[in-house]
Amino acid sequence: MKLSVAAISALAAIPALAYAQQGGPQPNVPKLTKADVLIVIQIVTKDKAKTQAYCDLTKLYDQIQAAEQKEDSDTIQALTKQADGLVEKLGPEYLKMIEGLEEVDLTSSEGKEFMSILSRLDKPCTK
Repeated sequence: MKLSVAAISALAAIPALAYAQQGGPQPNVPKLTKADVLIVIQIVTKDKAKTQAYCDLTKLYDQIQAAEQKEDSDTIQALTKQADGLVEKLGPEYLKMIEGLEEVDLTSSEGKEFMSILSRLDKPCTK
C-alpha cells in the first residue's frame, strides 16, 4: 500500500485532532529533519509490533476516509481513538515526526524527499 500525500496529511492530522479534542494547546513543534525521519524508519521497521501498528494505522486511514465521506462522526471519533492508541504504540519519535510533517509543505522538494523516505514504512504492509 502506497500512501498518497493526502493520506500522510490525514494521518498527520489524527494525533493533532485527538490532542485538540482533549482541549490542549498545540505544542511548539521543532523543524523536522531528514535525520528525524530516518530515525523513525529505523525504529518502526526494526520492531515487529511497531511495524504492525503502522500497517494498522494505514488501514484505519481508509476507514476514517470512508466515514468522512458518509459524514459519520461517531465512527470517525471511534476510529480516531483507535488511531491515537496506535500512534502511542509507535512511540514519541513517530509522534514528533508526524507533528513536524504538519509544518512541511509536502509538495515542496523537502516534503517530497520526506515522503520518499517514508514510503519505506509501507513495504512491510503490502506483504
